[in-house]
Amino acid sequence: MKIAVIGGGINGLTSAWQLAQAGHQVQLFERDELMKATSAASSKLLHGGLRYLEQGEFRLVHEALQERRWWIKKAPKLTRRLPILYPIYRDGRRPRWQLKIGLSLYDLLSGRRGIGRHRWLNAVQTIRCSPDIQAEGLLGSYLFFDGQMQDQQLGLWVAEQAKKLGVQIHEHCPVVEVDTEARLRLGSDGSWLHFDRVINVAGPWSNLLLEQSGIVPPQGIDLVRGSHLLLPPVSRYGHMLEVPGEGRIVFVLPYQGQTLLGTTEVRQTLAEPIRCSEKERNYLLKVYNHYFISQRNISDIQREFAGVRPLLGGSAEATRASREYAMNWQGQLLTVTGGKWTTARALAKHVLEQVKFSGG
Repeated sequence: MKIAVIGGGINGLTSAWQLAQAGHQVQLFERDELMKATSAASSKLLHGGLRYLEQGEFRLVHEALQERRWWIKKAPKLTRRLPILYPIYRDGRRPRWQLKIGLSLYDLLSGRRGIGRHRWLNAVQTIRCSPDIQAEGLLGSYLFFDGQMQDQQLGLWVAEQAKKLGVQIHEHCPVVEVDTEARLRLGSDGSWLHFDRVINVAGPWSNLLLEQSGIVPPQGIDLVRGSHLLLPPVSRYGHMLEVPGEGRIVFVLPYQGQTLLGTTEVRQTLAEPIRCSEKERNYLLKVYNHYFISQRNISDIQREFAGVRPLLGGSAEATRASREYAMNWQGQLLTVTGGKWTTARALAKHVLEQVKFSGG
């Protein structure tokens, strides 16, 4: 079948790759450059999503943990295993027993070929791993493992695999209109192209494309901005930290000789600039300074970046919005909504199944 994939982020690239592996003729259309938007503005983690267990998303966590292992195995030059500390303080929101249950389940869902089991470190051992961490009230920490990646480079690696299978990739080629008969119109010359199926994987812009085409989006999405700061190095261990007074989690991670601090979760519209706000900057620095002896301020920020995540709609709080994904057919047009970086390949396999069930 001749299939068009709209969107050059990680979900679009993996979908094109999987479809080409199954023998389909695939063309991918990206309005800008590959891996330049949301997919390159992640927290750089390949993870199951430990905190999603609190929301009961066991299927998603299990799938993500299996995919985490696959990415690390297949692209070792662009990924690595990362030790992460979850420190527990006397005034913490989550007690030790609760974290123990969650991490035990996390290990169980990882399977026998996981990348490392969790263990408890007392306060002395924790400070030995992270000498700059605040000692007052520290009971200890759980040490566990997740994966870390170079997200943009890893996505471009996927693009190369797709190209080897014959996928034609068109960058700087915006699609301005689609219809339910597997046709799309390009903004460059206004021409209509005909396919057997069109896969709309445009991420935050997927519903906007439908609306511009006069098609009612089948699935609502919440657009949530996540901002990150890059600071001077603090530890070779990652840190998963509770935001004081909130149920949210913030990561402090070693990344390419710096410290990656993030993320935020702020409602966003496509009409607004996608960048870190002053409020987010101060919010992240406040969390960091709560946990570390060496205080950081605006002048310590070496770089910052932000991206917009398209999450399944319906949640009153951005923090609790699901990282699951949904797929909806309208004629010969399939729109893919939601998802997370780690599960991109699994999402692509579902796209392939959808195409098969549609008669392909």
